[in-house]
Amino acid sequence: MPLLVVCNPACGDGSAQAFFESTVLPFLEKHGKIVDKLIVTEKEFHAGSAVLEFLESTQGEMITVVLGSGDGTLHEIINTICSAELKGARASAPQHLRFALVPCGTANAMYSSLFPPSNADLATISYKLKSLQSFVDNSETIPLTLAISSLSPPPWSKPNQPQVAISAVVTSTALHATILHDSEALRTEMPGIERFKIAAQNNITRWYTSYVKLLPVPSVGVVQIYDPAKKDFAPHDESHPDDPIVDIDGPFAYFLSTVNVDRLEPAFRITPLHATIPPTAASFDIVMVRPLRDPSLNWDTPKERQDARQAFLQKATTVLQGAYKNGTHIGMRYGKDGEIELDGGGPTIVEYIRCGGWEWTPVRHSYGALL
Repeated sequence: MPLLVVCNPACGDGSAQAFFESTVLPFLEKHGKIVDKLIVTEKEFHAGSAVLEFLESTQGEMITVVLGSGDGTLHEIINTICSAELKGARASAPQHLRFALVPCGTANAMYSSLFPPSNADLATISYKLKSLQSFVDNSETIPLTLAISSLSPPPWSKPNQPQVAISAVVTSTALHATILHDSEALRTEMPGIERFKIAAQNNITRWYTSYVKLLPVPSVGVVQIYDPAKKDFAPHDESHPDDPIVDIDGPFAYFLSTVNVDRLEPAFRITPLHATIPPTAASFDIVMVRPLRDPSLNWDTPKERQDARQAFLQKATTVLQGAYKNGTHIGMRYGKDGEIELDGGGPTIVEYIRCGGWEWTPVRHSYGALL
């Protein structure tokens, strides 16, 4: 069974290569795992091209990739392979491709979701080797759901052909995508997750005017929404078997969808129901916040709109803080005067959706991100 080891020395705090040399490679040797090829990436897209080349040299065989990186490198590899398949560049697909992950990135969303950590776990070598331990123990693999996104440029751009991207963790727009975009400029001085919080603070008063269509999971037939009172999903009020598509207007303060994960950082459980109420079919878990559901906000005049953004700042902050408190944000509701309640009967602050797809049509420019 061919074994490829890929290490991205630039990810996270830059310690991945040293950790592989001191710990990961000796661990594999100790357990009798022979490395057929070792790749230490040198530039962007190196990981993707290296894995694709290895697959081409071992066609039809079961491949294992020990990957030391963050979610971004995994995203790169998946997209490189899928792009080659879509373009017909590969004669045949591998029989099976599996990853043993070594968390070396900043947030490590996929790894943290597969192996939920305690605070004490994070600093230990044994925690970082959990996926490798599963590999040497021949444990059962967990299949990944891949989300396909078609990104359509505006009609006046040239070229205006849609681009296709594959995500295995998150597809987002609004605040989360802006955070990822802006935090890159802080990577050198802040290699840890602190840079995400700084980027959030700088953008949290921005709202995004867009239209959204929510599409059902085919086997379910309707779009589902989480009901905190019942602690379960129910059909969305506007989704019916004969008319299942839900149209939603903005503005949005937050819009994010995930597959395979319930968190984006070890403690940031933004879509906790992926773990506590696992989907029965391939689907998206969406968390969205539309500020105008707040009964205390007015939106009629430019002055009221500016005031509303400032007034909603603390509520948006509270929602994000709830994700750090084991996902309590999904149970938050508005009181009659717009105050936040955890056990009230008012509208939910977070709309938690489970569906088969979604379309985002911006009214003005907004960022998007896929991992």
